[in-house]
Amino acid sequence: MDRLNVKRTIKLTALALAAVIAGCASERTNGPRISEADAHTLIEQALPATVSDKPGWTEDIYAAFYAQQIEPTKENVCAVVAVITQESNFQVNPVVPGMSQIAWKEIHERAAHSMVPWMLVKGALDLKSPTGRTYSDRIDHARTEKDLSDIYEDIIDSVPLGHTLFENHNPIRTRGPMQVNVSFLKQTPAARNYPYNAKGDLADELFTRRGSVYFGVAHLLGYRAPYPRYLYRFADYNAGQYASRNAAFQSALATASGTPVTPDGALLGDTESAARGLREKLNVSDEDIHSALEESKSADFERTTLYKRVFELAAHARKQPAPQAVVPKIKLQGPKLSRTLTTDWYAHRVDGRFQQCLKKSP
Repeated sequence: MDRLNVKRTIKLTALALAAVIAGCASERTNGPRISEADAHTLIEQALPATVSDKPGWTEDIYAAFYAQQIEPTKENVCAVVAVITQESNFQVNPVVPGMSQIAWKEIHERAAHSMVPWMLVKGALDLKSPTGRTYSDRIDHARTEKDLSDIYEDIIDSVPLGHTLFENHNPIRTRGPMQVNVSFLKQTPAARNYPYNAKGDLADELFTRRGSVYFGVAHLLGYRAPYPRYLYRFADYNAGQYASRNAAFQSALATASGTPVTPDGALLGDTESAARGLREKLNVSDEDIHSALEESKSADFERTTLYKRVFELAAHARKQPAPQAVVPKIKLQGPKLSRTLTTDWYAHRVDGRFQQCLKKSP
């Protein structure tokens, strides 16, 4: 056996062990799996023609499915390909236009928030960094999120005022070709079963192709949800897992109560107030309502009395079942955005790419 095959056999053995440890997750199956050869063919054919290193992308996408026991069906593969195309166009470390300007604006805002005189901040950033260049020079020439993340880490660790400015917290939160948010690592069981030997912490792994794809697949497909279309998973990828289900609950609650509720997927706050106003019809206590809404980021929410009764009342008012999924109404915000966008725009944009992938894949 040649060296390449030995290396691949070792990798798949590690992934198989991780899959066993991982246990049961949402879109997984106990039935016959698509063969490894067929899965590789399907993935490679789904990749855009312009992608460089197709074998590498194919292997990392397959490994993410394999390790998490998610079936690499044509639909699942095309969903992943559509998200990667939207987020980075298959660039592992994509260049962000105006990255240095974004960084300087962030630092100015943090200095103002911390009430630190700009003269002190500028003086600290004119010091030499561990690379031998000044922090200011590195910021001026930053082109990618990875560049900026490395600078922020050095500032936090080495520069006077670094902890004050950034509160010991790297502001680069979405990372890698699938733009996975660092906060997702704390929420997902996939983090416990990461099959690779990480050189640093898992947050750093998100800058790699393998790490971003692994956790991106977990975010997109690694949970059960009552969705009739992948469109709602794409909305969730932007707004958070179960956001489309939660927005449907909010819409049903508005129908049942006659109280306006914004379907944004966030269930505490105004949503809780509307539910409490309906508690007599729901036959649940305020404590039960709060407890149920705290399950908004898990599949358990659908099993609560609150969830079931709200949809029953909504169906009665509508004289037909209420939808189980609604794309959340959220305006997107962030320093990289140059125009007003929404989660609805994002979901339909990715869904369009998904449909194109399905048409071209055999």
